[in-house]
Amino acid sequence: MSIKTNNMSSIIGLKDLRLNTGKYVSAIEKGRSFTVVRRSRPIFKMMPVDEWGDEGVWKTLVDFRDKNGNGINARDLLKMLNKIDKNEKA
Repeated sequence: MSIKTNNMSSIIGLKDLRLNTGKYVSAIEKGRSFTVVRRSRPIFKMMPVDEWGDEGVWKTLVDFRDKNGNGINARDLLKMLNKIDKNEKA
């Protein structure tokens, strides 16, 4: 059960979030925000990334898609991750 606080933000219980995670993720993707409470005390807030004001800090480390849309082989993925790890240590 969520408690509406304004047009874009609601208060939800932690148990409700656990039971309905997909529903809340979809709502967040549409611009909604939620304050999650446990035992009537707020513990964290969920909101769309653009509200953070820091979209520029995200970078793609690995793109799991390939050109034909079928994904990549797990061995190839491990090679890519090892290469990234070696570059960051250098």
